[in-house]
Amino acid sequence: MAERLIVVGADAGGMAAASQARRRRGRDDLEIVAFDRGRFTSYSACGIPYWISGLVDERDDLVARDPATFRDEYHVDVRLRHEVTAIDLDRREVVARDLAGGGEVRERFDTLVYATGATPVHPGWARTEAAGVFGVQTLDDGDALRDWLERDPKPRRAVVVGGGYIGVEMAEALIVRGLSVTLVEQADQPMSTVDPDMAGLVAEAMRGLGIDIRTGVTVTGLATRDGRVTGVCTDAGEFPTDVVVLGLGVRPNTALGEAAGLPVGPSGGIRVDRRMRVIGVDGVWAAGDCVETLHRVSGQPVNIPLGTHANKQGRIAGINIGGGYATFPGVIGTAVTKVCDLEVGRTGLRESDATAAGFQFVSVVAESTNRAGYYPGARTMSVKLIAEKPGGRLLGAQIVGWSEAAKRIDTLAVALWNGMTVDAMTGLDLGYAPPYAPVWDPVLIAARKAVDALAE
Repeated sequence: MAERLIVVGADAGGMAAASQARRRRGRDDLEIVAFDRGRFTSYSACGIPYWISGLVDERDDLVARDPATFRDEYHVDVRLRHEVTAIDLDRREVVARDLAGGGEVRERFDTLVYATGATPVHPGWARTEAAGVFGVQTLDDGDALRDWLERDPKPRRAVVVGGGYIGVEMAEALIVRGLSVTLVEQADQPMSTVDPDMAGLVAEAMRGLGIDIRTGVTVTGLATRDGRVTGVCTDAGEFPTDVVVLGLGVRPNTALGEAAGLPVGPSGGIRVDRRMRVIGVDGVWAAGDCVETLHRVSGQPVNIPLGTHANKQGRIAGINIGGGYATFPGVIGTAVTKVCDLEVGRTGLRESDATAAGFQFVSVVAESTNRAGYYPGARTMSVKLIAEKPGGRLLGAQIVGWSEAAKRIDTLAVALWNGMTVDAMTGLDLGYAPPYAPVWDPVLIAARKAVDALAE
């Protein structure tokens, strides 16, 4: 009898694991069954805001591999609209409910990949029967929101609740569609993934784009009429609206695993070793937004839900399940986003993270331009570096700017990954031509400024 691999969750982490395992083991040697409660496999949730805005034409453009591809090319038995409701580690079986046809199925496994992703934060006030309130985590969510935006009477006003990546990107999408947008954030700043001074630059630019940002505001409920949402109630008053978009973040989807006895770490994610094996549980692997991993700078366990991590972790798990050997080296939290033409990038630790981890450090912000100042299209850019005292090792970096700003964070991420000091960074041999950078690239200017701060 062939060994059987069950995958719980048919998106990035789970299907990357299935694909890698199949590449290394023949069809007769390994049977693979993948369950997912949704209707799609391996799609880009990160692309949903750009589909909502109309920049991406079709929903299916966001699907990297459809179920037919996995069945025909990878010989994976993909069972969509099947929600796994229990994992029995003693009997080595999963129980799944058929959401489309009804009934329940039980399937045995020898090896299991737990890749359930993350679940959106959904406060009590958002649980309403009224129409017009949407999350944006899945393609089904995107379908529902697009349908609402396009039906008559067309919404004219939108309130986005939450100022993280999804909230900011959805605010942009709705502005592009021509709606009047208010973004409500409980914290004192949008984009809490960067330090307050850099978040202030983001907020200023967002307001310049016409987004009404209300920070330090707590949502208390929703106003409705005739079965439709009409307003968002807060401690600062009511904001009238025709549509509400929730961007309150996500948490690891671990309930099913915890019920089965899988260990959960301090970050809230499933605990795995560097090979993506669930610690202390034989034959069970985990990958993606549901797991915790090591932060390479702070040394602390973290849960950072990004598709880049999920795909890499799934690949590592699949290589090992397939008989190879691979390890996941950890993360440094590199991420980029944009609001219309404003670009934001970050990697490593914020000031608050560095303080919490016990580092002594300096932080500097350098102002420069993306191109030579005389070249057409030159725009401003702010680069922030956080460097350890006294040695100058780079601990974190953030960039806010216009045109060619965000991807410069990759240069800083490579320096951070390899433990470079800001002094060593001043000698980096970066590309120069007037259309692409001033003679001193903004990264180099920031590194020089950090070296000077360390010498004070």
